[in-house]
Amino acid sequence: MTDTTPAEPAARPIPTERRCPFDPPEEVGRLRAEQPISRLAYPDGAQGWLVTEYATARRLLADSRFSSRLELQHSPIRTPEPEPTPPGMFIFMDPPEHTRYRKLLTGQFTLRRMRQLEPRIAEFAEGLLDEMERHGAPADLVRHFALPLPSLVICELLGIPSEQREFFQHYTAEMVRPDLSPEQSAEIDRVVFGFLGELVARKRAAPTDDILSGLLVEDELSDDEAMGMVTILLVAGHETTANMLGLGTFALLEHPEQLAALRADPGLIDGAVEELLRYLSIVQYEINRTALEDVELDGQLIRAGEPVTVSLPGANRDPARFDRPDELDVTASQARQHLAFGHGVHQCLGQQLARAEMRIGYAALVRRFPGLRLEVAREDVPMRTDRGIYGVHQLPISW
Repeated sequence: MTDTTPAEPAARPIPTERRCPFDPPEEVGRLRAEQPISRLAYPDGAQGWLVTEYATARRLLADSRFSSRLELQHSPIRTPEPEPTPPGMFIFMDPPEHTRYRKLLTGQFTLRRMRQLEPRIAEFAEGLLDEMERHGAPADLVRHFALPLPSLVICELLGIPSEQREFFQHYTAEMVRPDLSPEQSAEIDRVVFGFLGELVARKRAAPTDDILSGLLVEDELSDDEAMGMVTILLVAGHETTANMLGLGTFALLEHPEQLAALRADPGLIDGAVEELLRYLSIVQYEINRTALEDVELDGQLIRAGEPVTVSLPGANRDPARFDRPDELDVTASQARQHLAFGHGVHQCLGQQLARAEMRIGYAALVRRFPGLRLEVAREDVPMRTDRGIYGVHQLPISW
C-alpha cells in the first residue's frame, strides 16, 4: 500500500534580506499569503514554526500554552547558550512569576506619572536639538538625538542623579554598538551592572520619588531582582524607542508627502506615531515562544517543545487586517490595531511612555528643522538587518 501522508514542508532559515529598508523581506509576504504558519530552521539546529499572519499571531500571543521562559527559547538569528532566566527579568517568565513582577511595575507606570513626565521629555528633546544645532550640519541624528533622548528619560524615571547621567548615557549607548567584541561587551556589562548595583544600594538607603525607589519600598525584592527589572527597563525602553526615532525619521524623509502632511497639521502626530509603529515594526525577530503541550493553531499541529517565532513585520503588513498595508499613511485610522507592542500578558507595559517619547520627539524635530533632509543616499544609510531590533546604525542629516 502506498503511503499518501503529505510530506512535511522543509524548514528554512528566517527571511532576512530586505529590498527596501522600510519593508519586511519579500519572502515574509509570500509566506503569509501561502503558508502563514511555516516550518522554521533555527541556527542551533532546532526546528519550529514562523507565524506571519495577523490573526494567528494575536491568537498565539494570548495563548498560555506557549511559554516565554528563556531556558526554553530558540532564537532565529543566533545560537545563545542555554541559561535560566536571571532574577527579575520578567519578560522571560510565565505566570505566576511573570505576574508578580509585572504587577509591581504596573503600579509604577501610572498614567499620572507618565503625564507628569511629558514636560521633562519635551525639555530633554529641545535641549538635545539645541546641542545638535550648535554642533552644526551634517550631524548623526542617532548619536545626537535618537539614542540620548530615551536614555535621559530612563535616568529621570530611575532617579539617577544629574551628575551621573552623562556616564550612564555613554555606557547605555555603548551597550548597543554593533561592532563590540565579546570581550568589550562583557566589560561594558560589568560596568553597567556595577553602576546599577550601586544605584540599588543608594535607593534602599535613601528612597526618592522614582520608579526604582517605589519598587524597593513596595516589595521585598533582592538586589539581583531589582537589577534585573531595571535591565529590562533599560533595554526594552531604551533600544526600541531609540531605533523608532531614528528609523521613523528616515521613513518620513523618504516619504516627503507624509512629512509635509505632518508639518502642515501637527494634530496628526498621535496617528503618525501609531502608523510608524505599524509600518516599521522594528521588533523583527524577538517574539519567540515555545509550546508547553501539543497545540493545534489554525489547523497546524505544533508539538510540545517546538519553538515558534512571530514575525511582527509580517503581521503588521497583513492585508486581511490593514487597508493598503504596504503604504505609509500618517492619517491611517486602523493603525492602532497593530501588534508593535505585542499582545496578551506580555504586551509592553511601557508603551504609553514610548508613545510620549515618539510623539514629543518627532514633533520637536519636524517643527525645529523645516529643511530637514538626508545627507547621504538612501542606500548608504547603515541598517540593523542582523539585529533583533531593526533600525539604523547612523542617520546623517542636514537642515
